This record gives sequence, C-alpha cells and structure tokens, in this order.
Amino acid sequence: MVGRFPILYIAEADASDAILSSGVLAYMVEAMPQASFTVVGSPKSAPLFTDTPRLDRLIVLERDSRLDWLGLWNKVRETRWGLVVDMRGTTLSAKLKRQKRAVRGAWEAGVHAVEQAARVLQLEDIPAPKLFVSDATRERADALIPDEGVPLLAIGPGADWMGKVWPSERYAKVAVALVGDGGPLEGGRVIVVGDENARDTAHVIRLSLPRNRVTELQGRLGRLETVAAIRRAALYVGADTIWTDLAVASGVPVVAAFGPSDEAEHGPWGGIAVRGPRSVDEYRKIDPNLNQAIQHMNDLPADRVLAAAKKLLAERPGV
Repeated sequence: MVGRFPILYIAEADASDAILSSGVLAYMVEAMPQASFTVVGSPKSAPLFTDTPRLDRLIVLERDSRLDWLGLWNKVRETRWGLVVDMRGTTLSAKLKRQKRAVRGAWEAGVHAVEQAARVLQLEDIPAPKLFVSDATRERADALIPDEGVPLLAIGPGADWMGKVWPSERYAKVAVALVGDGGPLEGGRVIVVGDENARDTAHVIRLSLPRNRVTELQGRLGRLETVAAIRRAALYVGADTIWTDLAVASGVPVVAAFGPSDEAEHGPWGGIAVRGPRSVDEYRKIDPNLNQAIQHMNDLPADRVLAAAKKLLAERPGV
C-alpha cells in the first residue's frame, strides 16, 4: 500500500555508483518517517535496496532501452508522487504526477560522487553512503562467521582488472601486522570478502597466519550480506572495487589501496585512500584508457597501507 508521502527513487544502473549515492536515500528514510518508497534499479543495483525500510516496491529495469522505460512509465504513472528523485538524470520525472522532483545534473569532474549525490537534494550536510540491512540478512552473514568475541579485520582484495590488483603478499603483511602479536587487533580474525577472484589472496593470507584465523567468505555472500559481515569488523582494507564501496556503506573505518583511480571522485568516503608515488595522470600516460593488462599497483608498499590502517584504528579506539 502506498504511504502518505510516496517517493520514487531512481537509482543508477551501475552498482558502485548506486552505493556511493545511497546516503541520499538513507537520509530520506530517516528524515521523513511519513514517507514510503518505490525504488527503481538495474539487475545489478536494485538488490542493494532490498532491505530499505518502508519499501513499497522494488522495480528492476532490465535494460536501458526505450521499451524498458516505457514499461517503467506504465508502472509508475498512476501514482501522484510526493517526490521523485532521479539519480540517472532522465526526463521521466518531468512527465509524472508529482509534487516535487530532484534530478541529477551533469557529472562534475573533480567532485566526489558522494558530494554530487547530495547536491541532487541540495543538502548542506553530505550524507555518507549507507545501505540498510534487515535482521534476516544479518543472520545469514553471522552464520558464516565464528562468534569468538575477538576483533575482526575485513579484507576485500579482489578486482576485476589487474590494474587495480594489489599484490597478495602485501595484504598478508598488513593482516599479520594488525591481528598478529603486538598488533592493534591482536588475536583477531580475518574475514575475506568479494568474488572468486579474491581466492588466491585469501589463500596467501591464510598461510601467513596461525591456523583457523581466516574465514573465507568470497563467493559466499550477496552484496547486502557482505555489508552485514563487514559491519562486524573493526577495520576494512581493500582495493578500489565495489567491495570497498560496500564497506564504506557499512559504516566501518576503510583503507583503500589506490593507483590508477581518482580518489578525489571515488575514494572511500570518510576513510583513507592510499596510493603509491604516481598520480592518476601519470598512469594515463602509459595506459590512456586505464584498461591494459598492466600491474599498476606494484609500486604501493605495504607499510604505507599499514600506517593508514593503524592511524584509523587509533582515531576510533574501541571500534
């Protein structure tokens, strides 16, 4: 049943983009208790919003064709919306019955995606990315993690392009320094999240620590279950991937290893992006489209990431 103030929220098709903008939806959920929500997303982004409170309907726009948009129009045109928020910047909202609408404008280079999302609603205080997790989702994640009462370190090492892959042994070095003897998370457990491409790094980390101190969750959790798992951690360390975006949306301290990516636009909001000696422009000189089979991340030392991790943990004692 549609609530007293129905809001239509059209999320980005790209899952990472949708995560970075998710603080806007979370802000409305928390600031407008009288509102109910219909969320539109792609097959990749829609599942991120399954557990949104007061969700009337979740609509999956399978493709970006004219026929698909016509189908969406037929699903939403009868409602008189209190507010339409269009993060895709389409013309659909202009044709709908509504009290107000907010539409994303053109991308502004050099401005963080989270800040640009906040501008859609003209918010002065920029809401951090946040994805809602239901009790059922949390329970599914909890069932895979031993309940030992020790600190958790979450690591998301996988990447879908070798240019963003940080060497496995450096993740292992950071993990050992953090949860090993004398580390700030001494005696803790490492959980590895991501897709199957994180398996090799998980294996290296497991061999670097005492037996049974690593829980491999890669390939075993959905995106929201991953958020639930990471929420239990004291710290997350990962690459510039969707798994790091999910960690940001979980609210834990985040350290991300960056290289051929612009942290000014997509860095971990509220966390630390750590890069080696080269700028993004310097990477582009040898890889103009940032798509070649080059291991760009080899010049980022483990000690630099470890220092950032210790800094965050010191700033948030007791996390």
